Amino acid sequence: MTQIKHIAIVQEPPAVLNLRQGVADAARYIHQAAAEGAQLVVFSETWLTGYPAWIFGKAAWDDADARYWYGRFLEQCPTIDGDELAPIREAARQTGTTVSLGLNERARASAGSIYNSSLLIGPDGTTLNLHRKLTPTHTERNVWSQGDASGLRVVDTDVGRIGSLICWENWQPMARQALHYQDEQIHIASWPDMPESHAIATRHYAFEGRCFVVAAAQYLTVADLPDALVDAYRSGVGGETGDVLFNGGSAIAGPNSNWVGKQTYDQRGILHFEIDLTEAAQFKHDLDVVGHYARSDVFSLSVDRSVREPVILNDAPQARADVVSGK
Repeated sequence: MTQIKHIAIVQEPPAVLNLRQGVADAARYIHQAAAEGAQLVVFSETWLTGYPAWIFGKAAWDDADARYWYGRFLEQCPTIDGDELAPIREAARQTGTTVSLGLNERARASAGSIYNSSLLIGPDGTTLNLHRKLTPTHTERNVWSQGDASGLRVVDTDVGRIGSLICWENWQPMARQALHYQDEQIHIASWPDMPESHAIATRHYAFEGRCFVVAAAQYLTVADLPDALVDAYRSGVGGETGDVLFNGGSAIAGPNSNWVGKQTYDQRGILHFEIDLTEAAQFKHDLDVVGHYARSDVFSLSVDRSVREPVILNDAPQARADVVSGK
């Protein structure tokens, strides 16, 4: 029996450093994708407020310009539980779709650090999972904090069992194995762009995990940026001289590593795919890296999924009462 699922990848330009516009655009794209039949709508890495490629061109020590843009960046990063994302949650609820949103996340409204996060929203508008990128890559460490493994989870949804990793995390063998073990059927691999190396990682993950991998990449042009950041973005993406800085390349790889449909480059839009979930189980006939192809007598993996906070405030009940009473 087939289990056909309809997935949409939003390959539309993000609203860089403009949270309000980005939220409005995301809600509109969710409605559009759902009207065209999508059950799962996927956005690329840090789609909400944009991938900060400018950091690669502003990495000097004590750089006043870098501090300025970091401040601008920080003020446009939403919290997960705040009101900023309400229109996106409402769009998911109204359309009955599951949404995977890549975003720059601020842990608290007053916090000074940012996470590269993947938020999974259910068809009732609630949070199903939040994964924060475990290790930012190279100069990304100038703007993103390290996440913990609390979001290294696969969630059972109406569309299938969904997990996610962000960009080069898809090359981390232990992170992959942790998700494979949870019987992932649909893996969301979010990227800023899709060079051949990212396409190879996508297809490898699909073959190794015998799952479908939704590879979501950004489409971004010079016109989508503040003028003051164009040169820094060009430097960050390898000195591109044309108008297109990220040229998409989104697609879905099947559990045999072949593309479902085709990759779409040099084009913005909402891309639609249909997959048959039964294939995720069928292809494990000859390779199941956490089942008959595993060797638990030789290898073991322990994953600490507890929430990690830098400060734990344990207020004694009496002390709290004294504060409230003004003593």
